[in-house]
Amino acid sequence: MKIGILAEILNKPLTGIGNVVYNLIKELLNYKNDFDLYLINSKKLDNFSINQIIIKNPLELVSKSYLWYFYASTKINKFEKLDIIHDPSQSPTTNVPKNTKFIITVHDLIPFIIPKEHTKIRVLIYKLLLPKTLRTVDKIISVSHHTRKDIIKYFKIPEDKIEVIYNGVDEKYKPLSEEEINNIKEKYSINYPFILYVGTLEPRKNIPTLIKAYYKLKKQGLPHKLVITGKKGWKYRSIFKTINKLNLRKDVIFTGYVPDEDLPTLYNAADLFVYPSLYEGFGLPPLEAMACGTPVITSNTSSLPEVVGDAGIMVDPYDVDGLS
Repeated sequence: MKIGILAEILNKPLTGIGNVVYNLIKELLNYKNDFDLYLINSKKLDNFSINQIIIKNPLELVSKSYLWYFYASTKINKFEKLDIIHDPSQSPTTNVPKNTKFIITVHDLIPFIIPKEHTKIRVLIYKLLLPKTLRTVDKIISVSHHTRKDIIKYFKIPEDKIEVIYNGVDEKYKPLSEEEINNIKEKYSINYPFILYVGTLEPRKNIPTLIKAYYKLKKQGLPHKLVITGKKGWKYRSIFKTINKLNLRKDVIFTGYVPDEDLPTLYNAADLFVYPSLYEGFGLPPLEAMACGTPVITSNTSSLPEVVGDAGIMVDPYDVDGLS
């Protein structure tokens, strides 16, 4: 059997879904004697010793990832006759090839549920193309029961077409030694107790509310700083406006994007991990923090209660007093 994985998302620095796709491929390689695995990408990935189908994007445009998925899915069978193709990164523009079983993983339906959290062009592309893709594919993987319910609600997909498979946490997320923790603190010049947030800086992650809650605690004498880790997303400037307004420039520390290999130690070094996201199809960072033994506070919305369960503290993400 020949299985192809659409892997364009691995061309960018790994965050959320990219990490899920990377770990999926890494685990599938443990079963390479059971089937032939192919990575399908627009360029060669050197960190995988594996069959690769390279389909270059003829149009280097702003929306090239959407265009590439559509273009590539029409060309795959000209390179290799595959039995199964899996799109693990939820492209809305996949064109399902004939005579090949096609599986798509749906991580969330944010463009449909809270469209203001995405650009207008992204929302338009999803609304025009994702419904057809989901009705055409042979199987849908949902990363949570919450997202499965959303798929059924918005697209009237038959329930037996959707399988729930939770995202896993890489085994590197575990309690680490004091020496390793001290090394990461030295690397990032962290010589103080701190509360940690990990994720993209964008409105859906609700970081201004976290900062306001932190401000209330700071006024009560909290000795901790707030460390915010992640790359800048769209509409991130409101975060810095909140910090400036509350005069917290010396207390809220931004590390920017942190390499994946440093994250486990950073989780270990934190006294508390807080993740007040307004909506998640799954929400991997709280699980990563818990795997490292770090206490977690997260939102009581969307899939997060399902994912975190009784292992973390749940709060209303709109309630500054409750979060503090």
